[in-house]
Amino acid sequence: MSVLFTFPGQGAQKPGMLHALPDHPETARTLADASEALGRDVLALDTDTALASTVAVQLCVLVAGVAMARVLAAHGAQPRMVAGLSIGAWPAAVTAGVLGFADAVRLVALRARLMEEAYPRGYGMTAIGGLTRQQLEPLVARVHGAASPVYLANLNAARQIVIAGSDAAMAAVARLALDHGAHRAERLAVAVPSHCELFDAQARVLADAVGEVELARPRLTYISSSAARALFDGRAIGADLAANMARPVLWADTVRHAWERGARLALEMPPGAVLTRLAETDFAGGAAIAADGQRVDSLVALVMEGVSGG
Repeated sequence: MSVLFTFPGQGAQKPGMLHALPDHPETARTLADASEALGRDVLALDTDTALASTVAVQLCVLVAGVAMARVLAAHGAQPRMVAGLSIGAWPAAVTAGVLGFADAVRLVALRARLMEEAYPRGYGMTAIGGLTRQQLEPLVARVHGAASPVYLANLNAARQIVIAGSDAAMAAVARLALDHGAHRAERLAVAVPSHCELFDAQARVLADAVGEVELARPRLTYISSSAARALFDGRAIGADLAANMARPVLWADTVRHAWERGARLALEMPPGAVLTRLAETDFAGGAAIAADGQRVDSLVALVMEGVSGG
């Protein structure tokens, strides 16, 4: 049985998430490394007030994912595959050995700043539950326009899709979706319209910055959630990381691809358990578990059992 580590995206954040990480030397090292790369104490970023900023959110999600993966690795518990949703692709790439953590911290800070500065207010993301892509797409097309931009952004499950765009356009799509049988239309805790062409220009700027850092061939199987397939070249993964803010997330296909490659345990790194719930269907013959709130020794035993079973 192969083990997949999944890394959540923006929206999974919660106040105190870094303070809740395991009391472990690898956690302390990760926090110190992040603070040194940033030039400020990263622990100051996980307050309710600080997390109103996209920059703080993305950095906290990066740090939390890397810290937990490092803690588990220190006990010999390592995955065979990694995949991350949106910003989660960055801690996945660090865990796979594609880029150094300090470089990731600086690049994610740039990524988040570019996104926040481009759309400081009036935009975001909304989850629509109960409609398929084929049902939702024409509703989005009815609303979308130059003055009311809205896009399909995250294809998380067959009937769980996230749209991105302006507040007014998303609200209009949400009303149409509910009128057409959707059971849920919920504005997410994401202040920017991720994973659509609104970020094409910012993705090009980030790609230039990514091109200046050292990128290595992954030592684990890295699965891109933009392409829903494994990538094996460091530069290709760097391009994937830079572009993912402007590309839809194919998360349902990504999880299915991991299963087809032999993953039978999907362990979600902190924060939260959103990806665990999304994986439950595809991993019905295996196990999908969130690390958040679990004892480290229990997680280590779980991963080691999964690796030995493979």
